[in-house]
Amino acid sequence: MTAHRLILASTSPYRRELLERLRVPFTTVSPDCDETALPGEKPADLVTRLARDKAASVAAHEPDAIVIGSDQVAALGDRILTKPGDHATAFEQLRASSGVSVVFNTGLALIDSASGREVSVCVDYTVDFRELGDAEIERYLAAEQPWDCAGSIRSEGYGVVLFRRMQGDDPTALVGLPLIRLCTLLSDFGWPLP
Repeated sequence: MTAHRLILASTSPYRRELLERLRVPFTTVSPDCDETALPGEKPADLVTRLARDKAASVAAHEPDAIVIGSDQVAALGDRILTKPGDHATAFEQLRASSGVSVVFNTGLALIDSASGREVSVCVDYTVDFRELGDAEIERYLAAEQPWDCAGSIRSEGYGVVLFRRMQGDDPTALVGLPLIRLCTLLSDFGWPLP
């Protein structure tokens, strides 16, 4: 039997907008979990764990629901580029990303609170950045102010001007919720899609 409700364990407007594309009824609930990386934790392991922890924190209080958790970081090698929070950090992240490849790791987890069934995956998307001068970075930051975006990019907006190439199976993973993989998992969990 399929759970009767779908819940997104997130307060992110970007994830909410992405999930709305599927035209399924859902609610959002703010997850309660510590998002601190563990010592030596790799970026893909971090987002997979946090996606699961977010979903679990909501599923524990929401019976008869399928709960979706997601988390994202940008990885420059083993260096994690999180949400910058301010101009100076965003500038530094983009300067470090200039001319190199950055992997955006997006963790996705589903938990059926009724049955206890759960699954967690990581979907990667690689962005090759153009060589960026300081003035280009400043113009981008003035236009987008991506303080709440992993790696300081808002790819669905003006951020595309920063890229030389994008590679991956699911472009929505770059925004923060991999819809192609999510559709497959929802179907596996028995959730009817239009």
